[in-house]
Amino acid sequence: MPSDISLWPLIGVAIIVAGFVLRFNPMLVVIVAAIGTALAASFPPQQVLSAIGTGFLKTRNLAVILLLPLAVVGLLERHGLRQHAQAWISRIRSATSGRLLIVYLAARQLTAAVGLTSLGGHPQMVRPLIAPMAEGAAEVRHGSLTERARHKLRAFAAATDNVGLFFGEDIFVAFGAIVLMTTFLREAGVEVEPLHVALWGIPTALTAFAIHAFRLSRLDAAIARDLAEAPSDAGLRPEAQSEG
Repeated sequence: MPSDISLWPLIGVAIIVAGFVLRFNPMLVVIVAAIGTALAASFPPQQVLSAIGTGFLKTRNLAVILLLPLAVVGLLERHGLRQHAQAWISRIRSATSGRLLIVYLAARQLTAAVGLTSLGGHPQMVRPLIAPMAEGAAEVRHGSLTERARHKLRAFAAATDNVGLFFGEDIFVAFGAIVLMTTFLREAGVEVEPLHVALWGIPTALTAFAIHAFRLSRLDAAIARDLAEAPSDAGLRPEAQSEG
């Protein structure tokens, strides 16, 4: 490594890690990390403030984009979206939590592979629809669920969305990571087409689908085992337990 390269600008990474470990406010941590990195790179204060202001102006509409879907989802939940989703899935006798999540995994991965990454997501799909449907399917098959079983189903629903999105979008040729990799390789003297990189993401996506689908296929048995091992009052709320 050349001796004239300073590693001090990497202090921003340490600030982010330390801030998240100490559970500080994420926005404050990112701002402090950005300022620390800029000062370590010998940026003048005027340039640091200019960069922060430019970034704020470019993303000032982001809050509206994020908050508007959350408001719509909250309104739908207020009018019984979760209950309707549970009732609908409970009428399908062949549906299980594992099968439902496998179908969602395939749909999430396929849509992400063609660039439709916004069709799913935790706030707009997993929390109001997928997780309640998984719980409803489990209740039909196993009866009343404990809090541990509900949390496990919600965790698997969130993980399914993550796996489908993460490995599905790697196949999309216009995905930012693919552009970054091809640009980096080109600067290093290795000529590679974005389409070639995207095609090599297919085996990884298929492997990820197979592994997670296998885990989901065992989910129903794991829920049944947890319910069998749980105490008889584990699914009751604290006030109901005290009354008993």
